[in-house]
Amino acid sequence: MVGSRTLTAVVGLLVSVLVTVALWWYFETLLVFLFLPFIPVLFRGFGGDSGPTIVQECPHCGFQATSEAYDYCPRDGSRLEEPERE
Repeated sequence: MVGSRTLTAVVGLLVSVLVTVALWWYFETLLVFLFLPFIPVLFRGFGGDSGPTIVQECPHCGFQATSEAYDYCPRDGSRLEEPERE
């Protein structure tokens, strides 16, 4: 079974290649292939929030929990603490 991240990566790659080939066909130059790696960057702002919110972290190893379900660090057993806000 293919994971959701793998499927998203494959779809993103296929869309990038299709857009690049379409631009190559339209502009009739191979220079558009230079833009292939940058197409995902153009759509980066449409993904919603920037990432998971860190709820707690381990003061010793730096483990960061994004859920309230953790009270202790799974790596060293230390009590998790609220992260320092900047």
